[in-house]
Amino acid sequence: MASSSSPSSVVLSTGVQMPVLGLGTYKLWGPEEVYWAVDAALAAGYRAFDSAAVYRNEADLGRALKELLPKYGLTREDVFITSKLGPKDHGGKAMEGALHSLSQLDLGYIDLYLIHWPGTQGLAVDDKRNPGNRAQSWATLEELNAQGKLRAIGVSNYTPAHMKELIQSCKVLPAVLQVEFHPRLCQTELRSVCDEYGVCFQAYSSLGKGELVTDPLVMEIAKNNERTPAQVLLRWAVQQGVPVLPKSSNPDRIKENARLFDFTLNKTDMNRLSALDCGQKYCWDPSEVV
Repeated sequence: MASSSSPSSVVLSTGVQMPVLGLGTYKLWGPEEVYWAVDAALAAGYRAFDSAAVYRNEADLGRALKELLPKYGLTREDVFITSKLGPKDHGGKAMEGALHSLSQLDLGYIDLYLIHWPGTQGLAVDDKRNPGNRAQSWATLEELNAQGKLRAIGVSNYTPAHMKELIQSCKVLPAVLQVEFHPRLCQTELRSVCDEYGVCFQAYSSLGKGELVTDPLVMEIAKNNERTPAQVLLRWAVQQGVPVLPKSSNPDRIKENARLFDFTLNKTDMNRLSALDCGQKYCWDPSEVV
């Protein structure tokens, strides 16, 4: 399991520190929206930004950071940038796809690069070519990792079976697994696999696409703690050592979501939230991909 170095960061298996709080940029489109979100996030203390080839905002994110970092007295080394290989670039196109991400961001290197999805765009979920494409993509990421262009490499949306397949065949273990995680989807088996092999388990969609902020229990706990439901859901993850990536383009919401480190949920509340677990996925389901 990735060890905690401070309340605001975790140490990956590579020895690199990754902030526990990052800004998710899914659905942040266009130079202006990206710029203002990054500005608000840097002002609120965010030091990590999560993008992907399929988000089509890597270039805008890179430009915004180059413009805004000096405003906050920061350099490239002060921020942690994640991006992801698109499913269309699995296999033989992986090198081209990863180098395109590097070029679009134009920040010298990428702190963490993930395989976004276990399947290949254009192939059926049960296509027997998927495992070979995953292996080829991973070998490409290992090569770029050895060159220092990708400081750490990992995967997203992998199931326990995909993780075990990768761990058995790889030269470099994945540093991070990024998946959907919230009280209705506690991912116990995946977290166990990550703990066993020293993989940092990272959450996306901590609010269940917004569905959980109106859950009566979440609202009750938020009221009792004088916090927002979003803060409670994010704190539930962070308190378990799980990094989070809340996404928003609203400056007030971005600031609000960063206030996770000045309160603690009691054990009863943590357990009550975890008891909501019912295997509910609000995003993609990778379980059918062979």
